[in-house]
Amino acid sequence: MVFKAATFHGVQPNFEGGMNRRSQLESAVANALAVAGGVDATDVVVTAAGQEIRLDGSVATPEEIERATMIASSVFGVRLVRNRIMVG
Repeated sequence: MVFKAATFHGVQPNFEGGMNRRSQLESAVANALAVAGGVDATDVVVTAAGQEIRLDGSVATPEEIERATMIASSVFGVRLVRNRIMVG
């Protein structure tokens, strides 16, 4: 077996940290929804694009939809919440 030094054809790879930040923001919003009272977020999916959060899924009441928006908006790093949650 031959071991060679790693080469990148003269150019070091550029690792982007955006995916990590996006997943951290998604996790922070999902955790906030999970622990907050007034909303059952079991069927809610959180997706981040930059500092924008999209909420998809379903809840039991229209009040829970509004509550989910307020909770997501309160998480540090969130600039915009697009709520596509439906009652069902």
